[in-house]
Amino acid sequence: MGLQPTDLFRGAGRGPPGDVPVASNMDPGLRRDDKARETQAAALLPQMPLGEHVVEDYATLGLTIKRHPLAFLRAELKREGLVAAADLATLPVGRRLAIAGLVLIRQRPGSANGVVFVTLEDETGIANLIVWPAILERFRRAALGATLLYCRGRLQREESVIHIVAEDLRDMTARLGTLRDRTGDAPLPSPGKPPFALRERIPGYDPRDLVVTSRDFR
Repeated sequence: MGLQPTDLFRGAGRGPPGDVPVASNMDPGLRRDDKARETQAAALLPQMPLGEHVVEDYATLGLTIKRHPLAFLRAELKREGLVAAADLATLPVGRRLAIAGLVLIRQRPGSANGVVFVTLEDETGIANLIVWPAILERFRRAALGATLLYCRGRLQREESVIHIVAEDLRDMTARLGTLRDRTGDAPLPSPGKPPFALRERIPGYDPRDLVVTSRDFR
């Protein structure tokens, strides 16, 4: 049997042209030097804030298990008088209140005579809004376009069914632009400064800004 071309190269102590040396044939000292350089380079990188981790998770996965975006804003929302979704189960029925959350679903059933149902989510749970046609027309841009939606309205609760009948809607999406700078343990803004003193960016300005895709009626 004749020698194959690769046998000739192996006999000379090397592989055929184009072969890349495998790591096992490299000098162990060189491998240690490469590892040390990688470790040193990683140590020089600034630590990514928790808020930026959350934004990146939403950009790549569409969700996060690290921390809900509203948890970063809760201290400021509380100072502004907004309640959390978990509070709705115990607050007095008929009370007027304000809440904010990420929009998950917008529904307009054909049998609902133009009423829109909006599902919001914060770090404590879900809040369901009832938006009557007159309110929808008045606050249409916020109702149909906001990612982070503010609602002021009247609480309704019958057994385990809880709704807020919307009276005022506002688009608070711009506040999500502050998440990248937040560590999750920042102190409350000082009384002399307005809430959300961190720089706000318009969503879409940075292609990696937090984007939450809602399921909307067509």
